[in-house]
Amino acid sequence: MSGKLEVSFNSPQCGWMSIGFDDGASEFHTTTAHAPHESALPELMRILTDLMAESSAPRERTLKWNRDPEEFDFRFVREGDKMLLQIYQYPTDDRSFAERELVFTHLDIAENVFRAFATTFEQLYVDRDTDEFEFNWRQPFPFAEYEKFKKRMI
Repeated sequence: MSGKLEVSFNSPQCGWMSIGFDDGASEFHTTTAHAPHESALPELMRILTDLMAESSAPRERTLKWNRDPEEFDFRFVREGDKMLLQIYQYPTDDRSFAERELVFTHLDIAENVFRAFATTFEQLYVDRDTDEFEFNWRQPFPFAEYEKFKKRMI
């Protein structure tokens, strides 16, 4: 297992958001765009909320996000109390599996992964007015998804 996961989603600017993942053993930083995957941020919150539910069966969810022209898959696999996060990068929007590259992987206790995302989601929420989130991300803050995520975290 790697070290403690740190997730950072920085204040959006002009429809772009800098994001980063670091666990002491590996790190990955990039920018993501608000389009064409307009629902990526709320979908990420929904995926994590869903994966927090107790289940004995292994579960896998994949989030599509982009940088334009590069695309990303954020793959989450939960088995029991373990969570695997893998980030794949595609050079174009055609998402050819033959051309994808694994750019980040992290295996940890699921609760630790959820807490890492909770920290960055909370920061986005707290700074949303100061950062003019809606104007700079070109879409509203995902309040409903954030509230469900927070409620499940408790």
